[in-house]
Amino acid sequence: MQEPDTPPAAMRNMDRILDLLARVCMFLAGVAIVVMTAIFAWLVFGRYVLNDTPTWVEQVSLLLVMVIAFLGAAAGVHNHTHLSVVVFRNIVPPSVRTIFVVVSDVLMAGFGGMMFWYGIELTKFKWNTLIPLIQWSEGLRSLPLTISGALVFLFSTGHLIRLFLGRDERQDNIDQG
Repeated sequence: MQEPDTPPAAMRNMDRILDLLARVCMFLAGVAIVVMTAIFAWLVFGRYVLNDTPTWVEQVSLLLVMVIAFLGAAAGVHNHTHLSVVVFRNIVPPSVRTIFVVVSDVLMAGFGGMMFWYGIELTKFKWNTLIPLIQWSEGLRSLPLTISGALVFLFSTGHLIRLFLGRDERQDNIDQG
């Protein structure tokens, strides 16, 4: 028989999967930062040493910024490090605070779902257009938005599931300092 404090196998599996997704997001965002740094170094070298500016750097860096911003934001939602305003939650009694947390998570899940849905539409709409100078699909610009929307939905839903099962251990960022 399992102890009452031990989370059920389904919860452990959900947590493992969501943790893995968040780590993959952070890894990809980190790789994108390194690649962007390297291509900007190439831009500076090309412009000032070779006197031949590589024109593709700007377009590729814009794609990389999308990856960094959206995947990093999704991981921030999972890790509870995304920008949030906690002052109102901290001045109300714990029972009202729980309502605020539920409303916040529901809104985030809804926002993530809309990002995903409309991101798919935008990606499909732009897929057959090419980005100038690099000739890649313009849909690649909105693909990180779409993926991030799905992840924000999943992560927020995971928070809600843990909250309703009494296993939510999040603390407000201000409480951690």
